[in-house]
Amino acid sequence: MAGINKGKSHIILPKNSNLNRRQNIYACIFFTVLTLIAFLPVLLVIMAAFSSENSVSMYGYRFIPKEFSVESFAYMFSTGSTLPRSFLNSVIITTAGTILSLIIMTPCAYAMSRKEFKLRGALMIYLMIPMIFSGGLVSTYMVNTQVLHLKNTYLALIMPGLCSTWYLMLLRNYFLTTVPDSLIESAKLDGALPFTAFIKIVLPICRPVVMTVAVFQIFSYWNSWYPALLYIDTNHTGLYPLQYVLVNIDRSIQAMILDAQYMSGMTGNYTPPSITLRMAMVVIAIAPIMILFPFFQRFLKTGLTVGSVKG
Repeated sequence: MAGINKGKSHIILPKNSNLNRRQNIYACIFFTVLTLIAFLPVLLVIMAAFSSENSVSMYGYRFIPKEFSVESFAYMFSTGSTLPRSFLNSVIITTAGTILSLIIMTPCAYAMSRKEFKLRGALMIYLMIPMIFSGGLVSTYMVNTQVLHLKNTYLALIMPGLCSTWYLMLLRNYFLTTVPDSLIESAKLDGALPFTAFIKIVLPICRPVVMTVAVFQIFSYWNSWYPALLYIDTNHTGLYPLQYVLVNIDRSIQAMILDAQYMSGMTGNYTPPSITLRMAMVVIAIAPIMILFPFFQRFLKTGLTVGSVKG
C-alpha cells in the first residue's frame, strides 16, 4: 500500500511500481503486435489491389508487389458514372437508414423498458414472433411492392432494415440496467415531460449503446445488396447501391473470362483483370468504413456517466 510520510509532502510509491510499469509495457507491446497481425490481411489486400495481374499470377500475393499497377481501378471507373453514382446511393441509403432506424428503435425500446407502460410485455412478444417465425420472402416482397408500392425507390432499400428485434432488445436491456427510476422521477418532479426526459437525460446516458447500434446499422446498410436485386429493375440502374454494382462487375468479369476461354483461338480479345479486380473491389467497399470507424469509436467511449445520479 502506498503511504504518505508525515514529515514530508511527497508520496511514497509502492515497492512493486517497477513491476506494474513493466507489466504495462508488456501489455502495450502484446496488443500492438496483435493489432499489426490483425491488420496484415487488410494490408495484403490493398497491396494486391495495386499489383498487376501478371505479377499476382506468377508470384502470388506479396506485401511488396513485384509490379505496381492501377489497371483494376481504371477498369472499374471505366464504367462512366455508374460507380460514383452507386457510391453516392450507398451513402444516402446508409445515412438515411441509420438515422431513421435510431429514431424508430430508441423510443420504442425506451418505452418497453418503463414499468408504467402496461403494454410493454405484449409488444415485446409481438416483436419476438418474427425472430422465431419469419414472414417469408414472398409475403415480404408482396407487401413492399403491391401494398406499399416501394418498387424502384430508395425506400425499398431502406425500410426493410429499419427495425431489428435484436437491436430493440439490446437497447431495452441497456435502458433497464443503466437508467435509474429515481432519475426519471426527479425529472418529473422538476416538470420535465417524458419526451424531454428521454432526449435530455436518457439519450446522453445511453449514448454508448445508441452509437453501437448505429455502427451495426451502418455496416448492415453499407454491405447490403440483396434488396436491390429484389426491388430495383434494370431500367432504374441509377438507384443501384455500391455493393450491387460491384457484384455485377464481378459477374461480368466471370462472363468475359468464360467467353475468352471459348474464343481463345481468336485474336484481339481482351481479358480484364480478375484477381486484382476483386481486391480493388474489396478496397473500395471497406475504405469508407475504415476511415469512419475511429470517429465512431470515440463516441462509444463517451457518455457513460453524463447525467448520472450523484450521492
